Amino acid sequence: MSPSTGSQGELTSPVTEARSAETGRLPADGVQRMFDRIAPVYDAMNRVMTGGLDGRWRRITVEEVVRSGDRVLDACCGTGDLAIAARARGADVVGLDFSERMLERARAKDAGIEWVRGDMLDLPFEDGAFDAVTVGFGVRNVTDLEAGLRELRRVLRIGGRVGILEITQPRGALAPFYRLWFDRVVPLLGKVLPGGAAYTYLPASVRRFPDPEAFASLLDAAGFTAVRFRRFAGGIVALHVAEAGE
Repeated sequence: MSPSTGSQGELTSPVTEARSAETGRLPADGVQRMFDRIAPVYDAMNRVMTGGLDGRWRRITVEEVVRSGDRVLDACCGTGDLAIAARARGADVVGLDFSERMLERARAKDAGIEWVRGDMLDLPFEDGAFDAVTVGFGVRNVTDLEAGLRELRRVLRIGGRVGILEITQPRGALAPFYRLWFDRVVPLLGKVLPGGAAYTYLPASVRRFPDPEAFASLLDAAGFTAVRFRRFAGGIVALHVAEAGE
């Protein structure tokens, strides 16, 4: 594989990309290629890594922020499960992702949703275009988190709702088991599954992501109000819900 040009014009070689994955930080083009590679096994890996609970967490996210008749954006939509759950609630849904391979699988699941290839840092929508925005297990992959949150706020109408579901680091009794699973077992999966570096990137990206309290503060700073969160599975996953302020 030849080197490719990164988002700032630098050359990103496979070796450099693998090393960057170990830190949980990749340039935008590196993240895109990584998700293109793991698209064939993405759904299966979600089921394995969450014990099949990810579907329930997505349904709760939709119940918290989506109303029938809403126009909803599911950003970083991946293979589309959260967007499909929103549509099942009676919403008019747009799913956006910058991995074409992920979107191919999303389109195959539900042709009634508008699937758009795009970047969460530069959303191709007018201000206030949506009643609700959801993000499921994708926001930690955005290269500029604060700018990404401001974009989500921009495309929401005043009073619109956001629901962001993301992996976090648990505290207490579950913490040692979490570290064993994400720091040891998950990277081993990369040795036998497509997109090996992704399974090194995943635990590293979670370690560098803000804890739920700090992420709530970032939402507040981005222009959201009534920010609150809840943890699932002993704190392994957090759902943040907020409203777009004036």
